Amino acid sequence: MAFRIDDLHHVQLLIPGGGEAVARAFYAGVLGMAEVRKPPALAARGGCWFRAGGWEVHLGPVPDFTPAAKAHPGVLVEDLDALAGVLRAAGHPVEWDPHFPGHRRLYSADGHGNRLEFLEPIVGRIAGE
Repeated sequence: MAFRIDDLHHVQLLIPGGGEAVARAFYAGVLGMAEVRKPPALAARGGCWFRAGGWEVHLGPVPDFTPAAKAHPGVLVEDLDALAGVLRAAGHPVEWDPHFPGHRRLYSADGHGNRLEFLEPIVGRIAGE
């Protein structure tokens, strides 16, 4: 094969027009991600970008927004229980799902209802604990 895929640069999620404040409240406020300045030509389109650890999320406004109920990014985290507490405290849903081998995982949603999956590798634990 003449090429290789190295890593994920970003995932694009949709938000309603004018939804940047709600996106900032969740991605920067709840998750603590850093907002990334968009290039001027792209900033004119609206939306916002955030980065933390090894992932970046680009949020783009669309006129007829519908949240992604099934499609989602899968984000690796450290201390999934702490994240679950932060999400709950901020009023976001936490749905645990034990059906991913080698990982603990939960689903939540951003302020616009987009589905997010958070995973933590199981190291020295028995699945389902």
